[in-house]
Amino acid sequence: MDLSDLIARHAAFSPHKPALIFEGEVFSYRAFFERIETTARALAAEFGVRRGDRVAILSLNRPDYLVLLYACARLGAILVPLNWRLAAAEQMFILSDAAAKVLLLEQAFDGILPSLANELPDTRVVGLDFSPAQGVSFDTMLTMATGDGRNPHVELSCPLLIVYTSGTTGRPKGAVLRQEALLWNGVMSQHMHGLTSEDHVLTVLPFFHVGGLNIQTTPALHHGATVTILSRFTPDAALTTIARDRPTLTVLVPATIQAITDHPDWAATDLSSLKAISTGSQIVPPHLIERFVSRGVPVLQVYGSTETCPIAVYTRLGGDLSRNGSTGLPGLYCEAVVVDDTGVELPPDMPGEIAVRGPNVFFEYWGNEAATREVLREGWFRTGDIGRRDADGYFFVHDRKKNMIISGGENIYPAEVERVLLEHPDVADCGVIGRPDPRWDEVPVAYVIPRAGCRADAEALKAHLLAQLARFKVPREFVFVEDLPRTALGKVQHFKLKEIAGENQ
Repeated sequence: MDLSDLIARHAAFSPHKPALIFEGEVFSYRAFFERIETTARALAAEFGVRRGDRVAILSLNRPDYLVLLYACARLGAILVPLNWRLAAAEQMFILSDAAAKVLLLEQAFDGILPSLANELPDTRVVGLDFSPAQGVSFDTMLTMATGDGRNPHVELSCPLLIVYTSGTTGRPKGAVLRQEALLWNGVMSQHMHGLTSEDHVLTVLPFFHVGGLNIQTTPALHHGATVTILSRFTPDAALTTIARDRPTLTVLVPATIQAITDHPDWAATDLSSLKAISTGSQIVPPHLIERFVSRGVPVLQVYGSTETCPIAVYTRLGGDLSRNGSTGLPGLYCEAVVVDDTGVELPPDMPGEIAVRGPNVFFEYWGNEAATREVLREGWFRTGDIGRRDADGYFFVHDRKKNMIISGGENIYPAEVERVLLEHPDVADCGVIGRPDPRWDEVPVAYVIPRAGCRADAEALKAHLLAQLARFKVPREFVFVEDLPRTALGKVQHFKLKEIAGENQ
């Protein structure tokens, strides 16, 4: 059995049920599976894609992104999603590192083709929405389908995804996720969301990120639900789709919550179809959660990473959502603990590193044994995140271990300072990093984006922080900026902020 069999089962049970909706076009489960089957046959016949071969995709969200995922599952091949926000040189590194046999490409990103021709001439190109000069179009490829597109040696233990993580230093690492990781991740999503075949998921986050792909999208398809896809997030499109198509679930990160709730149409948009939204990717400011809660929409939190597929810890629909700042309990089919530097589990309320173990955890970093050994220890994935558990087992995430500032022997978690700063009405966003100091080793410095129309004042921000935090946690300097370095999901990249700060000094 492979993951594509789940789509095949739904195509048999409910052939006319809408599986995917995209730009007004509806794809039934029967049509979805038939396209998966044809794509698998074409990849095998035209390009010789077999078990273990890597197939890359560089595209905005589209139905054929998901078709390709399940076609790879059917063949035992491995999909390599490329972040379209990366520079061409970064994308070329990933293609080379993964030794991609085929690249499926959207025309908007065809600027990579000259580099591909020069550096990886053996990588075949398929144009998703065009006919590349040195390749074929996706539709043309489908006409070449022969054979049955099945590999009899494929099973759920086969790798399916290599998702490259940005990391904090050096080159990105490719986390290898097996088919079974997506299966168990989907079961935990069902438990988290009360997911059924009657649900309708709106996907606005990019498929190249496990959050957009696996928190709700693939779980919804595994349970026979309907997924509406936006090619990319805009607050206009998201609000219009919620009002018009009436989805029951969606995933938003803090940056997209902010964009939606700041939009002029926010107050007038009918949200009554939403039984919940899910959020995560970083510590979520309480005031953003309150914007949905005040409109009667529960907000579920999920904690995890690329390496956990990503669901690991979560709050559950109908469960206890009253613990402010908590990301919930360990998932139904995985374990999570808080450990010290030697791996010994710590008692409740003592901060340490979060470790996760379960069938949802990644198998290895592609071609990087040293990095794999560093974080996978006796089956436990050492996340690099600092957090604590309360006496009831609920998790609270403090910050990335590498973000932690040690000032005069005291630990300062930038996320805690940022959370309080974001509560100030003049602050739109911020990032806090450590700066070397001859007396204290490090001191915190805040980079602040003022809210539009506001004139942020350093002394006012300092007073605001002193009212809630210890003096040693208060930044020594406030730098006002127009933007901050971010990931594709809007998360501030502290390591890049440190690089910028170092260059400026």
